[in-house]
Amino acid sequence: MLNTIISGEDNGDVPVILAHGLFGSARNLGGLARRLGETRKVISVDMRNHGDSPHDPDHSYPALASDLAEVIAAHGGAADVVGHSMGGKAAMALALSQPKRVRKLVVMDIAPIAYSHDQMQYLNAMQGLDLDGLKLRSEADKRLAKTVDDPGVRAFLLQSLDLKADPPVWKLNLDVLSDQMDNLVGWPDGLDKAAFDGPTLFLAGGASDYAAKGPAADAIHAYFPQAELRYIEGCGHWLHAEEPTLVADAVTEFLN
Repeated sequence: MLNTIISGEDNGDVPVILAHGLFGSARNLGGLARRLGETRKVISVDMRNHGDSPHDPDHSYPALASDLAEVIAAHGGAADVVGHSMGGKAAMALALSQPKRVRKLVVMDIAPIAYSHDQMQYLNAMQGLDLDGLKLRSEADKRLAKTVDDPGVRAFLLQSLDLKADPPVWKLNLDVLSDQMDNLVGWPDGLDKAAFDGPTLFLAGGASDYAAKGPAADAIHAYFPQAELRYIEGCGHWLHAEEPTLVADAVTEFLN
């Protein structure tokens, strides 16, 4: 089963599952977990091949959805599910394939479509990072800066580098994520005729192209006919980090 962090107040309602995006971990949605935890039981997961969860050669969305279903089954059988990016696609796949597991669904800045871009540049950078003699995160950042310009991206990626291990190791299963990149940016076959009729909220960054108006929005409404789609102006893909209060307010109001 996935590694989980359980927080918040168990008020007898169904729990809230938080599913992070690619290269992340359960702690990435910590601000949202704290806000929701004021009134709800919150279960933040490390997705497979991330954090402290098991490594597995299958990183398809049906597999990720099955992982979430297993966690939900262990905590009462149904939940409200919130997912960002990769976690959002996994949450959508779960809602479409096992709708009884999901009461309400929140998806952050991703759509049920295949994308033409990938994240191989970051995988290559992490795989190519010289870990020999590495002790300090500042030194890791200096080395990673040779291939990743953005300091914010470097800080995010380095959260998954375990410097306490000797030698240091990535908690990410880089080989499998690289091998499965086509699955990650794609959308699983077999869901074309599926639909989830439950309450659904899509939050998208107004400056992001992941869920932009057009084909992405059309696909959202085709799979999720009850979906409410909101754009947060000025935000990019990491809207929960750029506008944490606004996003937390929207998610909390919708789920409660």
